[in-house]
Amino acid sequence: MSDAEPVLALSTDHRGVATLRLNRPEKHNAFSPELIDALASSAQSLADDNAVRVVVLTGAGPSFSAGADLGWMKTQMAATRHQRITEARRLAGMLKALNELPKPLIARVNGQAFGGGLGLISIADVAIAVDSARFAFTETRLGLTPATISPYVLARMGEGRARRVFMSSRRFDAHEARELGLIATVVPGTGLDAAVEREVDPYLSCSPQAVAASKRLARRRGPIIDEAILAETAEHLADVWETDDARDGVAAFFDKKAPRWA
Repeated sequence: MSDAEPVLALSTDHRGVATLRLNRPEKHNAFSPELIDALASSAQSLADDNAVRVVVLTGAGPSFSAGADLGWMKTQMAATRHQRITEARRLAGMLKALNELPKPLIARVNGQAFGGGLGLISIADVAIAVDSARFAFTETRLGLTPATISPYVLARMGEGRARRVFMSSRRFDAHEARELGLIATVVPGTGLDAAVEREVDPYLSCSPQAVAASKRLARRRGPIIDEAILAETAEHLADVWETDDARDGVAAFFDKKAPRWA
Protein backbone atom coordinates (compact mmCIF):
# COMPACT_ATOMS: atom_id res chain seq x y z
CA MET A 1 0.00 0.00 0.00
CA SER A 2 1.39 3.43 -0.91
CA ASP A 3 1.32 6.38 1.47
CA ALA A 4 -1.44 7.92 -0.64
CA GLU A 5 -3.84 5.03 -0.11
CA PRO A 6 -6.30 5.16 2.80
CA VAL A 7 -5.92 2.71 5.68
CA LEU A 8 -9.61 1.90 5.31
CA ALA A 9 -11.52 1.61 2.03
CA LEU A 10 -15.28 2.15 1.94
CA SER A 11 -17.50 1.42 -1.05
CA THR A 12 -21.27 1.01 -1.44
CA ASP A 13 -23.05 -0.75 -4.29
CA HIS A 14 -26.38 0.12 -5.89
CA ARG A 15 -28.27 -2.11 -3.44
CA GLY A 16 -26.96 -0.26 -0.40
CA VAL A 17 -24.43 -2.95 0.56
CA ALA A 18 -21.38 -1.17 1.99
CA THR A 19 -17.98 -2.83 2.20
CA LEU A 20 -15.42 -1.72 4.76
CA ARG A 21 -12.01 -3.07 3.79
CA LEU A 22 -9.09 -2.85 6.20
CA ASN A 23 -6.35 -1.61 3.89
CA ARG A 24 -2.99 -2.26 5.51
CA PRO A 25 -2.12 -5.56 3.79
CA GLU A 26 1.62 -5.09 4.30
CA LYS A 27 0.92 -5.00 8.06
CA HIS A 28 -1.68 -7.78 7.93
CA ASN A 29 -4.34 -5.11 8.56
CA ALA A 30 -3.08 -4.51 12.10
CA PHE A 31 -4.67 -1.68 14.08
CA SER A 32 -2.88 1.64 13.92
CA PRO A 33 -4.36 4.77 15.55
CA GLU A 34 -5.30 5.95 12.06
CA LEU A 35 -7.13 2.72 11.22
CA ILE A 36 -8.93 2.69 14.56
CA ASP A 37 -10.11 6.27 14.05
CA ALA A 38 -11.16 5.55 10.46
CA LEU A 39 -13.25 2.56 11.57
CA ALA A 40 -14.95 4.59 14.30
CA SER A 41 -15.67 7.46 11.91
CA SER A 42 -17.00 5.10 9.24
CA ALA A 43 -19.27 3.39 11.74
CA GLN A 44 -20.86 6.74 12.51
CA SER A 45 -21.26 7.74 8.86
CA LEU A 46 -22.74 4.35 7.94
CA ALA A 47 -25.15 4.58 10.86
CA ASP A 48 -26.38 7.94 9.56
CA ASP A 49 -26.64 6.89 5.90
CA ASN A 50 -30.20 5.77 5.18
CA ALA A 51 -29.13 4.38 1.79
CA VAL A 52 -26.94 1.73 3.46
CA ARG A 53 -28.78 -1.52 4.20
CA VAL A 54 -25.95 -3.95 5.09
CA VAL A 55 -22.25 -3.57 5.96
CA VAL A 56 -19.56 -6.13 5.11
CA LEU A 57 -16.24 -5.92 6.98
CA THR A 58 -13.17 -7.57 5.45
CA GLY A 59 -9.43 -7.24 4.97
CA ALA A 60 -7.18 -6.50 2.01
CA GLY A 61 -4.54 -9.07 1.13
CA PRO A 62 -4.20 -12.52 2.69
CA SER A 63 -5.10 -11.54 6.29
CA PHE A 64 -8.26 -10.32 8.00
CA SER A 65 -6.48 -8.57 10.88
CA ALA A 66 -3.44 -9.35 13.00
CA GLY A 67 -4.67 -7.16 15.88
CA ALA A 68 -2.54 -4.39 17.36
CA ASP A 69 0.17 -2.85 15.20
CA LEU A 70 3.63 -3.72 16.51
CA GLY A 71 4.84 -0.14 16.18
CA TRP A 72 1.90 1.07 18.24
CA MET A 73 2.64 -1.67 20.76
CA LYS A 74 6.22 -0.55 21.10
CA THR A 75 5.21 3.04 21.84
CA GLN A 76 3.15 1.82 24.79
CA MET A 77 6.32 0.73 26.54
CA ALA A 78 7.35 4.38 26.97
CA ALA A 79 3.84 5.81 27.42
CA THR A 80 2.37 7.17 30.64
CA ARG A 81 -0.56 5.48 32.32
CA HIS A 82 -2.86 8.25 31.08
CA GLN A 83 -1.63 7.75 27.51
CA ARG A 84 -2.15 3.99 27.75
CA ILE A 85 -5.70 4.41 29.01
CA THR A 86 -6.39 6.92 26.25
CA GLU A 87 -5.19 4.48 23.59
CA ALA A 88 -7.17 1.61 25.10
CA ARG A 89 -10.28 3.80 25.12
CA ARG A 90 -9.66 4.69 21.48
CA LEU A 91 -9.83 0.99 20.57
CA ALA A 92 -12.77 0.38 22.90
CA GLY A 93 -14.68 3.29 21.36
CA MET A 94 -14.19 1.91 17.85
CA LEU A 95 -15.43 -1.54 18.84
CA LYS A 96 -18.43 0.00 20.61
CA ALA A 97 -19.33 2.08 17.54
CA LEU A 98 -19.26 -0.96 15.28
CA ASN A 99 -21.07 -3.13 17.82
CA GLU A 100 -23.90 -0.58 18.02
CA LEU A 101 -24.09 0.00 14.26
CA PRO A 102 -27.84 -0.05 13.46
CA LYS A 103 -27.21 -2.07 10.29
CA PRO A 104 -26.39 -5.76 9.88
CA LEU A 105 -22.61 -6.21 10.07
CA ILE A 106 -21.16 -9.26 8.33
CA ALA A 107 -17.50 -10.17 8.84
CA ARG A 108 -15.95 -11.57 5.66
CA VAL A 109 -12.96 -13.28 7.24
CA ASN A 110 -10.60 -13.71 4.32
CA GLY A 111 -7.61 -14.96 6.31
CA GLN A 112 -5.88 -15.06 9.68
CA ALA A 113 -7.19 -13.07 12.63
CA PHE A 114 -5.20 -12.64 15.83
CA GLY A 115 -5.69 -10.62 19.01
CA GLY A 116 -7.78 -7.55 18.28
CA GLY A 117 -8.83 -9.03 14.95
CA LEU A 118 -10.93 -11.49 16.94
CA GLY A 119 -12.56 -8.50 18.59
CA LEU A 120 -13.69 -7.28 15.18
CA ILE A 121 -15.11 -10.71 14.39
CA SER A 122 -16.93 -10.75 17.72
CA ILE A 123 -18.77 -7.47 17.13
CA ALA A 124 -20.09 -8.67 13.76
CA ASP A 125 -23.63 -10.03 13.64
CA VAL A 126 -22.34 -13.00 11.66
CA ALA A 127 -18.84 -14.04 10.62
CA ILE A 128 -17.96 -16.17 7.59
CA ALA A 129 -14.42 -17.48 7.25
CA VAL A 130 -12.32 -19.23 4.65
CA ASP A 131 -11.29 -22.72 5.71
CA SER A 132 -7.60 -21.77 5.58
CA ALA A 133 -7.98 -19.04 8.24
CA ARG A 134 -6.15 -19.37 11.52
CA PHE A 135 -6.97 -17.65 14.80
CA ALA A 136 -5.39 -16.96 18.20
CA PHE A 137 -5.74 -14.71 21.21
CA THR A 138 -2.01 -13.98 21.18
CA GLU A 139 -1.81 -11.43 23.99
CA THR A 140 -0.66 -13.69 26.82
CA ARG A 141 2.39 -14.78 24.86
CA LEU A 142 3.52 -11.16 25.14
CA GLY A 143 2.67 -10.85 28.83
CA LEU A 144 -0.55 -8.94 28.00
CA THR A 145 -4.27 -9.73 28.17
CA PRO A 146 -7.14 -9.49 25.63
CA ALA A 147 -8.69 -6.77 27.79
CA THR A 148 -10.37 -4.33 25.43
CA ILE A 149 -11.93 -6.99 23.22
CA SER A 150 -13.02 -9.18 26.13
CA PRO A 151 -16.62 -7.90 26.53
CA TYR A 152 -17.38 -8.67 22.89
CA VAL A 153 -15.52 -11.97 22.78
CA LEU A 154 -17.31 -13.26 25.88
CA ALA A 155 -20.66 -12.05 24.57
CA ARG A 156 -20.06 -13.94 21.33
CA MET A 157 -18.48 -17.14 22.61
CA GLY A 158 -19.73 -17.44 26.19
CA GLU A 159 -17.36 -17.83 29.10
CA GLY A 160 -17.01 -21.60 28.95
CA ARG A 161 -16.05 -21.79 25.29
CA ALA A 162 -13.90 -18.66 25.45
CA ARG A 163 -11.80 -20.09 28.27
CA ARG A 164 -10.64 -22.89 25.96
CA VAL A 165 -8.61 -20.41 23.89
CA PHE A 166 -8.74 -17.01 25.63
CA MET A 167 -5.65 -17.40 27.82
CA SER A 168 -3.37 -19.87 26.01
CA SER A 169 -2.40 -18.00 22.80
CA ARG A 170 -3.02 -21.34 21.08
CA ARG A 171 -3.69 -21.18 17.37
CA PHE A 172 -6.87 -22.83 16.15
CA ASP A 173 -8.38 -23.35 12.74
CA ALA A 174 -11.64 -22.15 11.21
CA HIS A 175 -13.52 -25.33 12.01
CA GLU A 176 -12.68 -25.06 15.71
CA ALA A 177 -13.58 -21.35 15.56
CA ARG A 178 -17.02 -22.43 14.35
CA GLU A 179 -17.34 -24.96 17.18
CA LEU A 180 -16.41 -22.22 19.63
CA GLY A 181 -19.15 -19.94 18.30
CA LEU A 182 -16.75 -17.35 16.92
CA ILE A 183 -17.45 -18.14 13.26
CA ALA A 184 -20.86 -19.04 11.84
CA THR A 185 -19.86 -20.54 8.49
CA VAL A 186 -16.63 -21.97 7.07
CA VAL A 187 -16.18 -22.17 3.30
CA PRO A 188 -13.38 -22.76 0.76
CA GLY A 189 -11.75 -19.56 -0.41
CA THR A 190 -13.52 -19.74 -3.76
CA GLY A 191 -16.89 -19.83 -1.98
CA LEU A 192 -16.39 -16.87 0.34
CA ASP A 193 -18.14 -14.22 -1.73
CA ALA A 194 -21.12 -16.47 -2.45
CA ALA A 195 -21.47 -17.30 1.25
CA VAL A 196 -21.38 -13.60 2.16
CA GLU A 197 -23.99 -12.89 -0.48
CA ARG A 198 -26.29 -15.53 1.03
CA GLU A 199 -26.12 -13.63 4.33
CA VAL A 200 -26.63 -10.25 2.68
CA ASP A 201 -29.57 -11.11 0.44
CA PRO A 202 -32.33 -11.70 3.04
CA TYR A 203 -31.79 -8.25 4.56
CA LEU A 204 -32.62 -6.57 1.27
CA SER A 205 -36.21 -7.75 1.71
CA CYS A 206 -36.47 -6.54 5.31
CA SER A 207 -37.56 -3.22 6.76
CA PRO A 208 -34.35 -1.32 7.65
CA GLN A 209 -36.10 0.25 10.65
CA ALA A 210 -37.28 -3.14 11.89
CA VAL A 211 -33.81 -4.63 11.42
CA ALA A 212 -32.25 -1.78 13.42
CA ALA A 213 -34.87 -2.11 16.17
CA SER A 214 -34.37 -5.89 16.32
CA LYS A 215 -30.61 -5.47 16.64
CA ARG A 216 -31.04 -2.97 19.49
CA LEU A 217 -33.41 -5.43 21.18
CA ALA A 218 -30.89 -8.27 20.89
CA ARG A 219 -28.14 -6.09 22.37
CA ARG A 220 -30.30 -5.00 25.30
CA ARG A 221 -31.14 -8.61 26.10
CA GLY A 222 -27.53 -9.75 25.84
CA PRO A 223 -24.60 -9.07 28.18
CA ILE A 224 -24.31 -5.45 29.28
CA ILE A 225 -21.43 -3.61 27.60
CA ASP A 226 -21.63 -0.05 28.88
CA GLU A 227 -19.23 2.81 29.62
CA ALA A 228 -18.37 1.33 33.01
CA ILE A 229 -17.27 -1.94 31.39
CA LEU A 230 -15.22 -0.11 28.76
CA ALA A 231 -13.51 2.03 31.42
CA GLU A 232 -12.75 -1.06 33.48
CA THR A 233 -11.14 -2.91 30.56
CA ALA A 234 -9.08 0.15 29.59
CA GLU A 235 -7.73 0.51 33.12
CA HIS A 236 -7.07 -3.24 33.25
CA LEU A 237 -4.97 -3.00 30.09
CA ALA A 238 -3.04 -0.03 31.51
CA ASP A 239 -2.37 -2.05 34.67
CA VAL A 240 -1.08 -5.01 32.66
CA TRP A 241 1.20 -2.81 30.57
CA GLU A 242 2.92 -1.77 33.82
CA THR A 243 3.84 -5.33 34.80
CA ASP A 244 7.28 -6.89 34.49
CA ASP A 245 5.86 -9.65 32.30
CA ALA A 246 4.50 -7.15 29.77
CA ARG A 247 7.78 -5.28 29.60
CA ASP A 248 9.76 -8.51 29.26
CA GLY A 249 7.34 -10.10 26.80
CA VAL A 250 7.14 -7.17 24.39
CA ALA A 251 10.90 -6.55 24.58
CA ALA A 252 11.59 -10.23 23.89
CA PHE A 253 9.31 -10.11 20.87
CA PHE A 254 11.18 -7.20 19.33
CA ASP A 255 14.54 -8.75 20.24
CA LYS A 256 13.39 -11.97 18.52
CA LYS A 257 14.07 -14.12 21.56
CA ALA A 258 11.98 -16.16 23.96
CA PRO A 259 10.66 -14.35 27.05
CA ARG A 260 12.01 -15.50 30.40
CA TRP A 261 8.96 -17.65 31.14
CA ALA A 262 9.03 -19.63 27.89
